[in-house]
Amino acid sequence: MNRLSLYDRVADETASMVIRRYSTSFGLASSLLDARVRQHVENIYALVRVADEIVDGGVTDAGLDSVHAARYLNEFEAETEAAMQSGYSTNLVVHAFARTAREVGFGTELTEPFFHSMRMDLTDTEHDQASFDRYVYGSAEVVGLMCLRAFVQGMSIDAEQDERLVTGARALGAAFQKVNFLRDLAADFETLGRSYFPGIRVDSFTEEEKHRLLDDIDADLRTSAAVIPELPKGSRRAVALAQGLFAELSVRLRKTPASQLVRARVRVPDPVKARIALGALAGRTPRPRPAAATLSIGAAS
Repeated sequence: MNRLSLYDRVADETASMVIRRYSTSFGLASSLLDARVRQHVENIYALVRVADEIVDGGVTDAGLDSVHAARYLNEFEAETEAAMQSGYSTNLVVHAFARTAREVGFGTELTEPFFHSMRMDLTDTEHDQASFDRYVYGSAEVVGLMCLRAFVQGMSIDAEQDERLVTGARALGAAFQKVNFLRDLAADFETLGRSYFPGIRVDSFTEEEKHRLLDDIDADLRTSAAVIPELPKGSRRAVALAQGLFAELSVRLRKTPASQLVRARVRVPDPVKARIALGALAGRTPRPRPAAATLSIGAAS
């Protein structure tokens, strides 16, 4: 093993540690991926996580202000772009991410909107529909597209199938982000001073608003579920597990009164996670809530 090979391996190991420390759900899902694909996904997650830490409190917890956070984020983006061009970085997480980007075939068309959304977190405390859509695309949908490129690497697909897979990846990323916004309503507002959903106020959040947001989330989950069978076998079970976990969160959020939702974070208990994981291992794709059922529940609220 030459020095670069050793450095590559240490970079990968560093990225893998990030996902296991920060997210049990994504760590569990990634464990179902084929080894080669798993490493790419963990490399992507690590970079996204570090960028998120810059804007979500890591810098301010160190006693620095938002001006410093913006500077660090700009430097992090510049280093990422340079590494994607050269194939090398002195930052282990950036190095791992850049190798993945070069191998699976994506570039700044996906990283630019991601960093733009991260930058929005430093300046925008409220969103209208247009800025919300831009934010969700850059912060979550493009991450789904990065992972998709890893899933289909070396796979022969035509333009129509690629379009379906892209639509599904974007929808799943959007659903993940919106679920997290909904379960973190109070924390985002009280700790970070942010209100992501257009027109939603934490101090007057209603059941009708909750069901309307969940109707949108469930529509995204239906779109993403439809294309899971088209994914390569090495990725299908992991995506089914992630889909199942967030579908379960959607169900639990619907059952939680809006008045409680703004005070406590809804979680999926470990035994339920295990049940969903066993289903994914058995090859079962989660069935999202039917549109008609969603509407009837929302109307009854």
